[in-house]
Amino acid sequence: MDAVARLAESVREADTVVALTGAGTSTASGVPDFRSESGVWNRFDPEDFHYQRFRTDPAGFWADRVELHETMFGGDIEPNPAHDALAELAEDGHLHAILTQNTDGLHAATTPAELVELHGNAHRAVCDSCGRRTDAASVRKRVESGERPPRCEDCGGVIKPDVVLFGERLDERDLRRAREHARRADAFLAIGSSLSVEPAASLPRVAARSGAVLAIINLDETPVSPMADYDVRGDVTEVLPKLAERVEDA
Repeated sequence: MDAVARLAESVREADTVVALTGAGTSTASGVPDFRSESGVWNRFDPEDFHYQRFRTDPAGFWADRVELHETMFGGDIEPNPAHDALAELAEDGHLHAILTQNTDGLHAATTPAELVELHGNAHRAVCDSCGRRTDAASVRKRVESGERPPRCEDCGGVIKPDVVLFGERLDERDLRRAREHARRADAFLAIGSSLSVEPAASLPRVAARSGAVLAIINLDETPVSPMADYDVRGDVTEVLPKLAERVEDA
C-alpha cells in the first residue's frame, strides 16, 4: 500500500482533520509564488510592502501595491484540482478546517470547511484607523484614478490591503483559532507550504505534539518533514485528488 493510500486510511479514521495550505496550493491556478527564481520577490522589493512604508509613504505604497496585485492576481485565477479535492473532503465530512497562508481567496470560493486566512485576503481592503472593510477592487480603481492614498469614507483614515504586511503581526484572533484547530486535530495535513514562515510554520509541530497524525504534501522537503508520519513529495494538484478519491472509495 502506497503512502497516499495509508494517509487516506488515517484521514478516514480521524474525527477531526485540519489542513494548512501554502503557496504551492495555488501556483497551478496562476498565482505566482514568492521565493522561487521566478517568484514575486525577484520582481519586486519586499521592503516596498512593509507596514512602515505604508505608514510613511502611503501614496507610493499604493502605487506599487496596484502593480503587485496585477502581477499576482491579474490573470484568469480559478480554483484548481487541489482546491476542489479539499472542498470534496470537506463536503463529505472528512475535512473540518483549512488554515491558509494564501491571500488569493480561492479557498473561500470553494470550501464549506471553517476557513482561517492567516495572512488576510487580497480581495478586501480595510481602514487602518477604524477597521471598516471594503472590496479591494473598488479601492484599486480609486488609486488608478489618482486617489493616493485612498481614504475611508467613514472616518477619513488611510485604507490598506486587508493582508498582513511585512512588519505587521498576524491577527491574534486568527492565530488563536489556528492554534486551537491544530491542537484539536487528529490528522493534520500541511499542503504546498515550505513551512519556513512563522508563526504558521509552527502549526504542524503544535498538531504533532498534541498527538495528531502529521502529513506533509509538498514538492520539496520542509523543515518539518523529519517529524512527519507521511512525507508525500509531489504536485498537490495530483496528490490531493488521489487522496480524496481513496478516502471516498473506502
